[in-house]
Amino acid sequence: MVTELVRGVTWPRRQPELAVSDVETGRTRRIPLDSVFLSFRVMGARGRTYCLGRSASDGNGGSVHIPCPDRAYAVSGSQCDACASKDQFRFVHIVHRQKFVSKDIEAVVMQPHWLYVATFAGGVSKIGTATDTRKWGRLTEQGALVGRYVARGADGRVIRDMEDAVTAGVGLRQAVRASAKAAALARPVDLGELDAQNLAAAVEARELLSGSDFGRDSSIVDETWDPPAGRDALIDAGERLAYPAELSSGAHGFSIRAVVGSAALVTVPADPTTAYVADLSRLKGRRIEFGDYRTKLPPVQAVLF
Repeated sequence: MVTELVRGVTWPRRQPELAVSDVETGRTRRIPLDSVFLSFRVMGARGRTYCLGRSASDGNGGSVHIPCPDRAYAVSGSQCDACASKDQFRFVHIVHRQKFVSKDIEAVVMQPHWLYVATFAGGVSKIGTATDTRKWGRLTEQGALVGRYVARGADGRVIRDMEDAVTAGVGLRQAVRASAKAAALARPVDLGELDAQNLAAAVEARELLSGSDFGRDSSIVDETWDPPAGRDALIDAGERLAYPAELSSGAHGFSIRAVVGSAALVTVPADPTTAYVADLSRLKGRRIEFGDYRTKLPPVQAVLF
């Protein structure tokens, strides 16, 4: 059997895919997650994740993936120390605080960027940035339920200055944990309320930015993000429970009905009438082996009177 390293859920063609790399060859393949039965078991040391390698510029505003040559454990985020030290993109989020842009990442940083406000299940909102080519995909991969673009900049430096200004002036955070997003999807969701919260935050952000001069061809925009179909499919499914097994270990097999970001609405053969929300981000950095596996539901203790 082939052992593969999970790189994560991606949306390269507006459809969710699970990116996995062959541990031996480093070759990556993408598994479509639309209406598929996914069955696998997690390999390797319990509680440990493996280095996902690093990114390098392709010279055209994008990046290429370089597997970890040592197949090492991850020690810092999703990388080992060696890959982290060589990653050309490790400073991209603070490039606006530096006086120069390295040639390695110039094509990425100096392209047009967007500033957005995303709101997730549970009502948490964040401010974020996306390149022109990742305008739609960035919010989608992060699992937003509602989103609005509030500004556009000629390059990544000015848009990150604007991002910091909104965080300082409005109080919008710049990150939300994947586990929190998935957990909130297992609870009732009121899209109307989330949209109102997102609109209010976006208006605040635009008002703050309008009163400042960021120059460098920046502009305020008012544009709504178009969510993927999986959002409504998940919410329309009715009652949803948190996936009852630990995805980072053991064997699993479930049918995927919808995907939001890295969270999937699934059913298991042992109980096909119950919908669960599985946080597939828990698989990132894990080694898995695909095969004929099924999720074992934990025993339910009867209520005693």
